[in-house]
Amino acid sequence: MSPERKMQECLSKSSFSKSLSPGQNWKSKSKRIIPEEFLRGTCESFEHRVVFSVPWNNSWQLWLHPDKKGLFMIKEDWDEFVDDNFLGPDDTLVFTHQNTMYFQVRIFKKDGKEIISAPLGVEPKKETTSASTSASGRTTTRGRKSCANVQNPERYLLNPQNPYCAKTVTKSNHLLHVGTPVIRQYGLEFGPRDSSMYFILPDGKKVDGLTKYYSGSPSFLGWENVCQQYNLKTGDTVVCEFELSGRVVAGVRVHFVNE
Repeated sequence: MSPERKMQECLSKSSFSKSLSPGQNWKSKSKRIIPEEFLRGTCESFEHRVVFSVPWNNSWQLWLHPDKKGLFMIKEDWDEFVDDNFLGPDDTLVFTHQNTMYFQVRIFKKDGKEIISAPLGVEPKKETTSASTSASGRTTTRGRKSCANVQNPERYLLNPQNPYCAKTVTKSNHLLHVGTPVIRQYGLEFGPRDSSMYFILPDGKKVDGLTKYYSGSPSFLGWENVCQQYNLKTGDTVVCEFELSGRVVAGVRVHFVNE
């Protein structure tokens, strides 16, 4: 099969492609949009994030932001994907929807040949197993770790009986995600979408937040304000102690880790 025919056969109702027009570059805002015609043709709702995977097993999580012109990938996340894959002006990308927010991305050069191995200088990921998944129950992606290894995290807790988890601050920090293993371990429950919650900071100050859901998984909006107020940087670690009302998480007490 010719490379051109192979690329065409990748396209279907569950896929879309991206390439550059004159005057564009891969970091142009127009390259970050999820095509409206694709969204109309799928029953999935991509309100918050997508995960892109490539043939050499690397993957990227990209947060989404709607505006009046459509649904866009956040610039920081998209730029990282572009840089990591050394995209050139003649490349064509084919995005194939696989499951919920997951997409396979295939990269084709000008001659139609597909890139099937990591670019020079990029280390491919090993095949993922249950031992290499994050605390959120998703495969850990580059720069998107959601849990941290903290020695004796219990020592930070105000109430040793409270459920908790350790978190590493990520580049996309506008939400605090609660991982499935933590939810199952403690039998946590959460309020309805957009219900009020709060963060309690080390000085006792409260920051208001909201309960959100991403593909059925709970998250808390307001985390970005916490990170900004305390100048938390990517890679910093905190222990999150959950304040409960019955079995429902009403708030998150944030403890800074000094390791």
